[in-house]
Amino acid sequence: MDPSTLNIPAVLVAAVLSFVIGGMWYSPLLFGKAWMQENNLTEAELQQGNSARIFGFAFLWSLVMAFNLGMFLNDPGTTASWGAIAGFLAGFGWVAMGIFIIGLFERRSTRYMLINAAYMVVSLTLMGLVIGWWR
Repeated sequence: MDPSTLNIPAVLVAAVLSFVIGGMWYSPLLFGKAWMQENNLTEAELQQGNSARIFGFAFLWSLVMAFNLGMFLNDPGTTASWGAIAGFLAGFGWVAMGIFIIGLFERRSTRYMLINAAYMVVSLTLMGLVIGWWR
């Protein structure tokens, strides 16, 4: 796993893709209203946060996730299908299950856990697809 052979443009595109998916996922178009309801948040409360800090860190963490997945997929034989499978396995097997474990102890609803876990599964699957395809 030599970082010098990592396809940096693919990692950047994967990070941007994850960030964009998150924007759509948590918008009123998809699951934003349900997510707000599960967190007892209002539009006014969401407006109070430091948006530059929140979105800046969200993109940074997406970049870290894409880089990490890219390192796991940093093999000349990696294909788009294997990238998607690896992304799905990481999203479902590690991240989603972690969200469910934490959610159980925090007494969160199944709906809350599904919204967040499904975002991570979809995001990592598509990141893996991009990284695996762009060899």
